[in-house]
Amino acid sequence: MTDPSFSQQDRRALQSVAVQFFVNGAAFASFVPRLPEIRDRLALSLDQLGAVLTAGTAIGLLASMWSPKIIDAIGTRKSLIVFVVVLLTGLPLIGFANAWWMLLVGYAFVLSADGVVDIAMNLQGSWLSARRHSPVMNRLHGLWSLGTVAGGLTAAQAAASGVSLSVHLGFVAALLAAALVFVGTGLLRTDEGGAETDVDHVVGPRTRARWILLIVLAVSGGFALTVELVSSDWAAFRLSEDFSTSAGFAGLGFVAFTVGMTCGRLGGDAVVVRVGSDRLLRGAIVVSGIGLAVASFSPNRFGVLIGYVIAGVGISTFFPKLYDDAAQFPGQRGAALTWLRAGSGATALVIPVLVGTLAESRLSVGTATAVVTLPCVVGFLAVSTRYGSGNGTGTARAGASHQAGG
Repeated sequence: MTDPSFSQQDRRALQSVAVQFFVNGAAFASFVPRLPEIRDRLALSLDQLGAVLTAGTAIGLLASMWSPKIIDAIGTRKSLIVFVVVLLTGLPLIGFANAWWMLLVGYAFVLSADGVVDIAMNLQGSWLSARRHSPVMNRLHGLWSLGTVAGGLTAAQAAASGVSLSVHLGFVAALLAAALVFVGTGLLRTDEGGAETDVDHVVGPRTRARWILLIVLAVSGGFALTVELVSSDWAAFRLSEDFSTSAGFAGLGFVAFTVGMTCGRLGGDAVVVRVGSDRLLRGAIVVSGIGLAVASFSPNRFGVLIGYVIAGVGISTFFPKLYDDAAQFPGQRGAALTWLRAGSGATALVIPVLVGTLAESRLSVGTATAVVTLPCVVGFLAVSTRYGSGNGTGTARAGASHQAGG
């Protein structure tokens, strides 16, 4: 059924946002599956690679703290266009890296720009989702995952075919830059105002409850990021190190995880309508734990792939809910999203080094990933009870959907 409150301009803007989600997924998946190859080319150990990734993440996190001010100054549309260009410039830097510091510069370049792009596209996506009869945030994040599948398969094939990383990433950057022409012309040109007047009765701007929710949001982002980051970044190493598979097959670990993510997100909005976002979140956390356990401890490489698919399905709906609630949170536009990203980013500072150090010890990569991810699953399940029962943004979000005709 056509929603009369959703104009033709809104539909065009939603198409642009959807393409950008796909583009972002493809951009990151273009080099993540080839990290083992990058490590070998630069002669780095696993813990050294983890240190480089951690340093790049720290730089990106610090740079992204300026995102709300940038978005306030020039708006979400201009912010997205400018920093997508910066992000795509970083991909060739990674491709041409022949020393650890060059990899660090390229990686930091990409993450710094993505801090602005990620917040801008999620803000526009959440605003458009609130205007529709049915939510779309899971499907938008599903397109991000679909982009990672496409990018991951391309990267695995390129590695298996012997295509150099510099040629591969340069070509990807050119294609993604071309997509920006379509995206930039269709995005919303007027940002929605702050949500203070609509939700002050739910979560006051200076109340203790508001700050508690921001902290819970940041902690939830940390737990969610840990299980997703370890699964995506270390799936290839789980297969290459523990099973001595080829580079092409190792890349399928990343693909298996993203396939599960994509399926879960494309179907997530329909499940939200049926069971509610809070019940879906808690069920998804349980499913993710089962999948991670299988992926970490299966003695068979195909069992590992199955485990990553299951984990991807469970993890798929974590960030769509967190991002949507953060986008609707009262206060400065994008500030709550920055809290969410700060919690995620702070966690990401220690995860690569922690997993790399454990994997370099007597532990297998599978055991190392389990030691890191499974406690986070338990912690996220505990926090989700507080998050779901006391989240004022969820209440405000529901009200906004009702006013929009949902």
